[in-house]
Amino acid sequence: MRNKNAILKPSMYDNVMKQFNHAADTIKLDAGIRKILSATNSEISVHFPVKMDDGTIEVFNGYRVQHNNALGPYKGGLRFHPAVDIDTARALAIWMTWKSALAGLPYGGGKGGVSIDPQAYSKSELERITRRFTYALGENIGPDVDIPAPDVNTNPQIMAWIADTFASTKSPSTRMLNLHVVTGKPIGSGGLKGRDRATGFGVVASIKSWAKLKGVDLLNKTFIVQGFGNVGYWASHFMTELGAKLIAVQDASGTIYNESGIDSEQLHDYVSINNGDVYGYEGAKQLENNSFFKVECDIVIPAALSNQITSENADEIKASLIAEGANGPIDTEGEKILLAKGVDIIPDILCNAGGVTGSYYEWLQNKRSENYNIDTVLEMIEEKLSVAFSKTVESARKYKTDWRTGAYCVALERIQQTYQERGVFP
Repeated sequence: MRNKNAILKPSMYDNVMKQFNHAADTIKLDAGIRKILSATNSEISVHFPVKMDDGTIEVFNGYRVQHNNALGPYKGGLRFHPAVDIDTARALAIWMTWKSALAGLPYGGGKGGVSIDPQAYSKSELERITRRFTYALGENIGPDVDIPAPDVNTNPQIMAWIADTFASTKSPSTRMLNLHVVTGKPIGSGGLKGRDRATGFGVVASIKSWAKLKGVDLLNKTFIVQGFGNVGYWASHFMTELGAKLIAVQDASGTIYNESGIDSEQLHDYVSINNGDVYGYEGAKQLENNSFFKVECDIVIPAALSNQITSENADEIKASLIAEGANGPIDTEGEKILLAKGVDIIPDILCNAGGVTGSYYEWLQNKRSENYNIDTVLEMIEEKLSVAFSKTVESARKYKTDWRTGAYCVALERIQQTYQERGVFP
């Protein structure tokens, strides 16, 4: 029986809508456009059967939410996770709309996935689940319609299976024209060099922009990272290259700490043979999980799940900067506490936009039949995010508000301009 006195935490969707409405009020967004952007364009729910290795049949639930495509095709990740549902996909799709608009990309926002624990299935079963999900989505995705990408528990291999399945439904003469139905593919299947590190690199590019603005030298600055998957590792890698020192890491397995510094490359090697977990790493001591955000440091990089920093722990944070590598790691009440303390927050729609920016260059590379080198890719990502950071700061100053609201304002103004120029059909 539910405790009637229990406090229900706001959902991810509640948070994203609070942020949207606050920014819409700030710029006095046109009432009609506000109605359009408050709703999603499409919410696709599919149920599809797959034969397991033992011959039994299971039925899976998959989702794809398409929020808005005023600026271009829907763009956003697919995740394989038990917590995937339509509400989560809806919130993440809306975030993708703002993220793409802020970064100056010709995309709208989409998100989705399959409600499964991928560790419970063999590789061959995952392939059949992926291919059957792709087939179930049908024409709802496409290189000029909706372009999925990797997200939680999905990877280049899964993207390759999606691309192959989708192309196989087309006539032989047009199959190669559909290579860019997904991004985040393996290099040999049309993927982009550097796409694997694009999100983590973008986090650090945003931190560099912050340091330049504030006149801060990142050499010997200490930082902690929550989540040591793709984003957390690459952010740590590039921060270390700048001379900063990683002193604590937390993931689902536990929390590790070393005041003298944690070698991100050694930790990455350890994690790769330890089922993806940091727990047990000998180069650091174990801490209680509730001590993580209490660690004294200069920079916090939350790169795990949403709603990790709340009113219950925000006051414990001693850092001067939080760089949001994850989507929605700070809830609205936690953010109020941090801002009152003078903590700078680089918001997720800016800070982790390196991933979708890298995806844009992969999509462009496939459309043009080109092949970018990795140095060019990273330079292009950093340039895009540097411009987005400057626009965010300028917008925040203009409206006398925080950076998150400033970033939202930039995105909403771009979309509003598009609707005002085109009009609404009919």
